[in-house]
Amino acid sequence: MTPEELFRLQEKYLAGLCSEEEIALLKQHEHDFQLLEHPWQPEQGNQEQIKSRILQSLHQEMEQSPSRAKTFRYYYAAAAVLLIGLFAVFFALQPKPQVDLLAKQSKAGPAAIVKPGSTKATLTLSNGTVINLDDVQNGVISEQGNVTVGKTAEGKLIYQVKPATGQALVYNTISTPRGGEYQVVLPDGTHVWLNAASTLRFPSVFSAAERKVELKGEAYFEVARNKQKPFKVTVNNMGIEVLGTHFNVNAYDDEAQIKTTLLEGSVRLSAGNNHQMLKPGQQARLGKQSDFSIAEVNVEEAIAWKKGYFIFDNENIESIMRKVSRWYDVDVTYQGKMDQGRYGGTVSRFDSVEGVLKSLELTGSVHFRMEGRRIVVMP
Repeated sequence: MTPEELFRLQEKYLAGLCSEEEIALLKQHEHDFQLLEHPWQPEQGNQEQIKSRILQSLHQEMEQSPSRAKTFRYYYAAAAVLLIGLFAVFFALQPKPQVDLLAKQSKAGPAAIVKPGSTKATLTLSNGTVINLDDVQNGVISEQGNVTVGKTAEGKLIYQVKPATGQALVYNTISTPRGGEYQVVLPDGTHVWLNAASTLRFPSVFSAAERKVELKGEAYFEVARNKQKPFKVTVNNMGIEVLGTHFNVNAYDDEAQIKTTLLEGSVRLSAGNNHQMLKPGQQARLGKQSDFSIAEVNVEEAIAWKKGYFIFDNENIESIMRKVSRWYDVDVTYQGKMDQGRYGGTVSRFDSVEGVLKSLELTGSVHFRMEGRRIVVMP
């Protein structure tokens, strides 16, 4: 388990969203304790001293109680104290009218009615069979010719291909609903993270000439390198071609632009007669006119969802609420004329939706009313 996956499970556990399998997995890795994967800031104190004090407290608790369950719960509670102090940090990157949420945080209210999203998806096989991945046991869930499809305890779908010839090109589709996310390891070893309300269509075995998939929604790709066989992603009217690289694509239908953000390697983008090469740290934005605009960006903002966070970077309320709607599976309506202020901040995706809304309300520029699974936004 990677540090990132362990941290996400810690967040889910603290939010009360872990399944029994995930809790068992956390217990197996409870000694792989790390404070943060983000850069440590000097004002946060001496990292080693803080870590030492926390671990000392954990060890004392373990000695005082023979109950492993109690030890486990205290372990993550202690981690939560640190995380609350260091991760629920809001920032302002631009001068007004962006609203800085740093001094306006509030504790979450009563238990959330609307829970955060979780690991869930459906897999549609080439013969039309639909498998709800929440319902099936870990292990092998399908065999298609020389391809074995398995599900892991971490909520990951893995395709394993046995040597064979003459394999027919058949397609599978993995889809996440609103309020869902999932990971899939494709037949070539490429790792894909799917955000909420997203769909990835791909062959169970790639052809000899190319590796081609189709995406709707948002996904982060870590492409297995293969110089002889380029990896291609089709997104609406845009194509992405790479050999081996890490990049994020945001292509929701309700967004005005398709955003491709490159973290590592290089990608070639195509839309009609327009072509563009991206360098690491750059983001390409494609509007309805099929014209690319390229900018240097904070790549952490683009992949924050994969790490379990919302990062709002100089965004208006409509942009923020689209993300909230997809992740918490809620509908959003507006009453009155919305303030055009811009917001910046970082919030855990495993916080309650009420907690996120309360933080925004304390800016004084926007208010909310919950009506079941509908959020009414008001000035």
